Amino acid sequence: MGSLSIDKVSLIFESRKAGQVVALKDLSLDVPDKQFAVIVGPSGCGKSSLLDLIAGLRDASGGHCRIDGATIEKPGPDRGMVFQTYSLFPWLTVRRNIEFGPSINGVSKAERAERTAHYVNAVGLKGFEEAYPTQLSGGMRQRVAIARALANDPEVLLMDEPFGALDSQTRSIMQQLLLDIWEQEHKTVLFVTHDIDEALYLGDVVYVMSARPGRIMDTITVELDRPRDYDVVTSREFIDLKRRIMSSLHGEVEKTMAAM
Repeated sequence: MGSLSIDKVSLIFESRKAGQVVALKDLSLDVPDKQFAVIVGPSGCGKSSLLDLIAGLRDASGGHCRIDGATIEKPGPDRGMVFQTYSLFPWLTVRRNIEFGPSINGVSKAERAERTAHYVNAVGLKGFEEAYPTQLSGGMRQRVAIARALANDPEVLLMDEPFGALDSQTRSIMQQLLLDIWEQEHKTVLFVTHDIDEALYLGDVVYVMSARPGRIMDTITVELDRPRDYDVVTSREFIDLKRRIMSSLHGEVEKTMAAM
């Protein structure tokens, strides 16, 4: 199982420039097991901070984050994280990067080898097992990062703008790759992006966050047939959903710009 429950979560921190910052306030959302949920919102609204709380990298100032009913208090193997920056160990090969998590979690050598081979194939990197990150393109590095997160067999995959640094063609390839893996693995995914097209193409549901302090101001169910291909972005349903999200975000982006 991999259900997430975020119950009235708040996050307050001190900033040298701004003093006390209320990043999140009374934010609630629920992600059922195996759902692909996406969060969009204006810059600085707390999207990444929310993922940090769910990952156990930060402590909430109020409220609770739960996975399968258990309160999240620290990082754990039940959650995998993929960042915009590739965050790979540059001194380890592709194979060793993917094996790293299972090895420290006590997975046997045989099982590690099996998982690594499976995910190398899943992300299309067969033949590159002994390459180092500096020898790979940006898209290939991010494939390694996704494989590394999945090799731990997490219940929930947290993704913080993982394709934001990629060019548009590579990004579309990575989106399709992620959907193919998700349809096979059926992991619960919580994905953060600024890209509305990406949100609608990938997600079962899109949560729209307000300007700081971040809260959920709209929840959009994406009833587009799966499996999806990129032709769906020209459909009337897709365009209508995109218009709704853009309308919701317009005023919030203006608030963010006015506060700068």
